[in-house]
Amino acid sequence: MSLTPVKCGFIPLVDCAPLAVAREMGFAAEEGIDLILEKQPSWSALRDALVLGLTDCAHMLSPLPVAMSLGLGGLPTKVDALMVLSVNGNVVGVSPEVAAKMRADGWTGAFADPVGTGQHLIRATGASLRVGVPFPFSMHAELLYHWLGALGLSAPGGLDVRTVPPPLMPDALARGEIDAFCVGEPWGSYAVEQGTGELILPGAAIWAFAPEKVLAARHDWVEENPETVGRLMRALARAARWLSDRDNRAMAGDLLSKSAYLGIPSMIIDRALAGRIITATRGLEAEAPNFLHFHAKAANFPWRSQAAWIAASIARRLGLDRAQAIETGKLCFRSDLYRRNLAPIGIDMPGASEKVEGALAHEEAVASARGHMILGPDRFFDGTIFDPSET
Repeated sequence: MSLTPVKCGFIPLVDCAPLAVAREMGFAAEEGIDLILEKQPSWSALRDALVLGLTDCAHMLSPLPVAMSLGLGGLPTKVDALMVLSVNGNVVGVSPEVAAKMRADGWTGAFADPVGTGQHLIRATGASLRVGVPFPFSMHAELLYHWLGALGLSAPGGLDVRTVPPPLMPDALARGEIDAFCVGEPWGSYAVEQGTGELILPGAAIWAFAPEKVLAARHDWVEENPETVGRLMRALARAARWLSDRDNRAMAGDLLSKSAYLGIPSMIIDRALAGRIITATRGLEAEAPNFLHFHAKAANFPWRSQAAWIAASIARRLGLDRAQAIETGKLCFRSDLYRRNLAPIGIDMPGASEKVEGALAHEEAVASARGHMILGPDRFFDGTIFDPSET
């Protein structure tokens, strides 16, 4: 059978796993796709390759399609988020020096206390924090702005957010260019292994169900290649379901450790896949519930309410028209294509494409096409409730 070549850019992170699995385990080929994965050195390089047509699609930060469609973050381009590839999976880390100051101030080292940990961090850095994120329009940045802003530290002034490519985050911390970072695994754990950083909080402690990476493509390519898009989405949905099986974790870790993907020992990758994180050199393993999802709890569904939250946050920070930004953001997350392409293979579909974000403190059964959907928790640490209908 002749396969349709599809070039896809990715950044070496644990959450590129659905792409690697789709290629290596044959899901893409079974859907008639020759999935050509191209490792990129930075998010800006990945973005530019997509915009210039050097790649067809990309493993992309969830806020970036929204930002690009708003004319931000590079060449103005209408970009679609076809499905969510991963939920959560980020960590916040600090230099050993900052961690020592936090402990001297009474911090216990707890890995799931966003309020206490944030307060100790602000005091330890004198309310002037240099923090690295992989890209200005990223869930890392949005989580930090929400978390630290709620605790009284904001930009400009106290919060200096700097862009550092994920694999370079441990080195930037070691050189003293930043005091802290928010990054996707395995680079937080790699900083711990190198002795250059200590992990203080999982991203899921700030927002319990944050869309992290999406499968993104230029809107014109999506419109011109509907059959290819459908086959690609089905391959990745099958890969995500495979990743949700605990028995496949070890194989996934070995696969991702290859030089073509992350090129680091599988034992570091396994921590993220299992949600068991070593937070400090010679430290104990911390269990991080809800750390990373590839499939469970409708993780792959591109909720338009999540896009609306991202757009509202960007609009507030940059002084854009809120209602217009939210409308543009919602159109980026293609729940219509998700329903059209994945319902036929038995993927359960929620009854609506928007929901109130932050409302679920616990798991809850919700209306769905097959009646088997469980959502939540999805709370924000400060109790924020975001209703996308209130523009």
